[in-house]
Amino acid sequence: MKIGTLRAWSILKVGVRSILRNTTRSILTVLGIVIGVACVIAMNAVGSGASRSIQSNISALGTNFIMVFPGAVTQGGARIFAAQSSLTPEDAAAIKAECPSVAYVSAGIRSSGQVVAGENNWGTEVFGSDVDWPFIRAWNVERGVFFSEAEVKAGTKVAVLGATVVRELFPDSDPVGAVIRIKNVPFKVIGVLERKGGSVMGSDQDDQVVVPYTTVMKRLTGAIRLGIVQVAAVSPDRIGQAMDEIRVLLRQRHRLTPSQEDDFNMRSQEEIAATAGQTARTFSILLASVAAISLLVGGIGIMNIMLVSVTERTREIGLRMAVGAKARHVLGQFLLESVALSVVGGAIGVGLGIGVSLLIARFAGWPVSIDPSAVAVAFFFAGFIGVFFGFYPARKAARLDPIEALRYE
Repeated sequence: MKIGTLRAWSILKVGVRSILRNTTRSILTVLGIVIGVACVIAMNAVGSGASRSIQSNISALGTNFIMVFPGAVTQGGARIFAAQSSLTPEDAAAIKAECPSVAYVSAGIRSSGQVVAGENNWGTEVFGSDVDWPFIRAWNVERGVFFSEAEVKAGTKVAVLGATVVRELFPDSDPVGAVIRIKNVPFKVIGVLERKGGSVMGSDQDDQVVVPYTTVMKRLTGAIRLGIVQVAAVSPDRIGQAMDEIRVLLRQRHRLTPSQEDDFNMRSQEEIAATAGQTARTFSILLASVAAISLLVGGIGIMNIMLVSVTERTREIGLRMAVGAKARHVLGQFLLESVALSVVGGAIGVGLGIGVSLLIARFAGWPVSIDPSAVAVAFFFAGFIGVFFGFYPARKAARLDPIEALRYE
């Protein structure tokens, strides 16, 4: 046991001495592993961060969320988008009254324009909604109140502002009670929404003004149909049932025959999450593939350098064998050098990858999530690369004939 320990220590010393003898070459060899491991960690952090951000944004859409959009219609055998929306306020009222799996319904219509408050103005989205909208979107009013059902029915000119609009129009004052103008129509500000952040598509959800949908239709657009109906099911396990009930009801109301396709579209929170999740997974796989290629290139670099090292040290190998070293000792010698280079490169790469991830989060503003298991896998894989790509050169060195090696010039 003692002899074995001494022999291992001797092999380690010779290996370290050999690595330090060619410092520049060793650094360049390690660099490939450093870049590979750093890429794996940074790309995984970006991919995981993007996935978590998307899932968080989807959760922020609301509770048991379902969106009903105007859809395409079939004319002359061709599927085309209708020039006019197929959804009406009466459709929204019928969904709320006749679909038992539905808890909340909000008719919706979008517009946009310059919003003016005193000397400040800001171009933003104006969203018309119903009184159930805060419950569907799980979006609380931070200051003031949301508009009432009476105000919706009357088409009252009242508005609730998003946090971004407040920042741009009222940077130093409380907007509640103030008057703003939307397309030259005066609106009284009655509330401010809590900050929500970015949407699934990356847009700023706080950059909007919410007013009664009836007011948008009467005062701002003149529209008679809706752009969207937002719905919340009574529970997560009844989302599918709610969608079926809505589909049957709208087909009846729109007098569609069994041979006709729906003239509306529906998307549930689950479907949005599944689509976004698949996109995030594809993105992560793409990033991981690029990083794996970088690590593979680093491994090939190690094998190349170790083959050069075997050639340069042929006489040394022959001399060691001539004085009693066995093939397994030579094999262990070169394998140890290869693994040492990989492990050192892996350790540096881990530090660099974490550092790059934090820099991306700080300066690019991208969401990143550093997974300890991904760091461990990257480091382990770096060691595996050293064994895998170092085995062939080490085996070649161990199989050298001592006599031929001593004659090598």
